[in-house]
Amino acid sequence: MVNQVIVLGSINVDSIYQVARFPQPGETISVKQKSYAPGGKGANQAVAAARSGARVSFIGAVGADNDGQEMIKTLAENDIDTSGIAVDPDNGTGSAVITVDESGQNDIMVYGGANQAMTRDNLKDLRQRLKGAKFIVAQLETPQDVTLAAFKLAKQQGVITILNPAPASELIPELLDYTDIIVPNETESELLSGIAVNDENSLLQNAEFFKNNGVENTIITLGDRGAFYATGNEHGLIPAFKVKVVDTTAAGDTFIGALVSQLDIDIKNLKAALTYAQRASSLTVQGMGAMPSIPLADEVKTALEE
Repeated sequence: MVNQVIVLGSINVDSIYQVARFPQPGETISVKQKSYAPGGKGANQAVAAARSGARVSFIGAVGADNDGQEMIKTLAENDIDTSGIAVDPDNGTGSAVITVDESGQNDIMVYGGANQAMTRDNLKDLRQRLKGAKFIVAQLETPQDVTLAAFKLAKQQGVITILNPAPASELIPELLDYTDIIVPNETESELLSGIAVNDENSLLQNAEFFKNNGVENTIITLGDRGAFYATGNEHGLIPAFKVKVVDTTAAGDTFIGALVSQLDIDIKNLKAALTYAQRASSLTVQGMGAMPSIPLADEVKTALEE
């Protein structure tokens, strides 16, 4: 059965600079190549979910500029319902400057623009959109009070709420009370919990922190080590697939979008969905750029069979 997913999140246009290494403070270095690509954590996650077969509706905002129109067009071309994307006349479309070194690691600077100017008025059609939806996904590149309001509505209608707390920042405490599944990476988890992630015990302590704050299910992504999960019944580690990394941009976004496309609402197939998400993410890091490198479902399934 096709998962119906709502993504509340950011829309950015990425400027990507490929360099041999990251510069030191005050240093000027040469850029090997420059490119542009559609991106934003919300948009990436929506595209990843749609390319893996989910029916996706997007809630967000862009500026009244060419970038905004191009992003709406790009999302629509990926079979995403864009009717929930507002055009902000006062703020520009979000953007990101991404620097990628030879090992595939990246530094990212983000201009929030219309993303950060969103208000609860952007949710005026949400109650109707939640009918029939299984999941709603949000990140932290849009205002938390908007996410909280959306999650409250979702919980009233039995829709599973998934929070990707990225980029990491202090959370509105009440937000966790309305979060069913939290999906940080290890750095984000440590920043939120105050507990360093370095072994299985510390991972369990992080999961316990989130459980004590209202979140029943925790998934912590660990880069090339895999993904740790802890639910009310079990915990474990799904190993990563070993590949040659070109660019890690959107690896985490692909993971979340692919995961939500496969997950059953009772999450009993969590391990299978996590394995699928790991494989999708492993394909993304082998390409340059965020959205252009996100794989289709057939590509993921073929890779899983190899």
